[in-house]
Amino acid sequence: MAELTKKERMQIPRQPMPEQAPNSRNKNFTEVNLGFTEELAKLEAERCLQCPKPKCVEGCPVGVQIKDFIKLVAEGDYLAAASKIKENNVLPAVCGRVCPQEEQCEARCVTGVKGESVAIGRLERFVADYERTTTGIRQAEIKTKTGKKVAIIGSGPAGLSCAGELVQLGHTVTVFEALHDIGGVLIYGIPEFRLPKEIVKAEVDALEALGVEFKTNSVIGFTDTIDELMTVEGYDAVFIGVGAGLPYFMNLPGENYNGVYSANEFLTRVNLMKAYKFPEFDTPVFDVKGKNVAVFGGGNTAMDAVRTSKRLGAANARIIYRRSEVEMPARIEEVHHAKEEGIEFVMLTNPLEFLGDEAGWLHGVKLQKMELGEPDASGRRRPVAIPGSEYVMPIDMAVIAIGNGSNPIIQKTTPDINFNKWGNITVEEATMKTSKKGVFAGGDIVTGGATVILAMGAGRKAATAIDEYLMENAVIQ
Repeated sequence: MAELTKKERMQIPRQPMPEQAPNSRNKNFTEVNLGFTEELAKLEAERCLQCPKPKCVEGCPVGVQIKDFIKLVAEGDYLAAASKIKENNVLPAVCGRVCPQEEQCEARCVTGVKGESVAIGRLERFVADYERTTTGIRQAEIKTKTGKKVAIIGSGPAGLSCAGELVQLGHTVTVFEALHDIGGVLIYGIPEFRLPKEIVKAEVDALEALGVEFKTNSVIGFTDTIDELMTVEGYDAVFIGVGAGLPYFMNLPGENYNGVYSANEFLTRVNLMKAYKFPEFDTPVFDVKGKNVAVFGGGNTAMDAVRTSKRLGAANARIIYRRSEVEMPARIEEVHHAKEEGIEFVMLTNPLEFLGDEAGWLHGVKLQKMELGEPDASGRRRPVAIPGSEYVMPIDMAVIAIGNGSNPIIQKTTPDINFNKWGNITVEEATMKTSKKGVFAGGDIVTGGATVILAMGAGRKAATAIDEYLMENAVIQ
């Protein structure tokens, strides 16, 4: 078959993602997107122009060689494509599902200048799923053991990325996780219908097969301090990737009523503790069947919470957001899916007070309509209250999804690590080094709440710096 010309490639439309029907999926926790078939994947891969200097790679925080893996997909060599991706990304099936490619690699795609960009994320997912379901996730080559030990604190995307890179470089790696399961935000924060937990487990199992050791129920700062890891346990370097799991509230009157959740608690109960299968699993969550739910916020976490409440049986599941839809930071796909599933969006509206009964149960929220003024520091237009526009909305459950901060445990127990005024660790940008010798950090504990792939990029960058630090005086065994 003759190779397609550039013009012929440009004429191929972007292939749609097969997905569950909206009125079916909003009642179950099965994955919404069903994945490309081989036929769809090959056709989508043919759209890639194979640019001599691919700008898409510049938009990938972990530097995946995108045009190379897509060329292999077009040729039908899916296992080679998987190997090519894994040269830079240890969690391809996760990233293919939850990364905001439309803002990163796909935003730089030349094909998108005059049409729609190549569906890089969907192809990455296809390749990773193909390998897992046909041969199982194959192991990368491990370099000669160095005799050096590294402790990774936190098993979220930053920690897993760092661990995967370091173990392949020959170091002995142990990941310490505070919860009883591995994956960090990937398992407690992102719902099953967006990221099935079996996918996370498969990629974690692959890291374990490479030699990464995982220790759960280990709250570093309590079970051991960082100093104890280095002096007593003998770790030569430490990477801190504990994320930003401390929920923010709005400090409104009535926020302590029963029925008001932080997004962290609500999603952790449902995702990690399997509250959606209660009483099969013994962690309950507020029974929203036939009731009114309001989620406050406009990011991906807010979308996850409101779509989850719909699946739990809420009669009305609403997003309350103080700006307009244009300013919402959530992924376009997540907003689109939410609308299809029957989520109501109440824009330019701000909560003033939660209302409850004498028994302490939430029954409403006082709201005020807003209009947009001049841009603020974030670049988004500032919401301004409209006087006299207050009204009451009856609700039975509220979820606060306005962001998260840093847990202070590390800060309290390791005073020689520098933090900024927001409680984030300060690092050298090029190396992710902290102020403490041998200690590095990355992900949300450094940047504040961000994306999975940015955290992975930080973990990968830190792994390179840690390897250089360790090998200055390494003894090869």
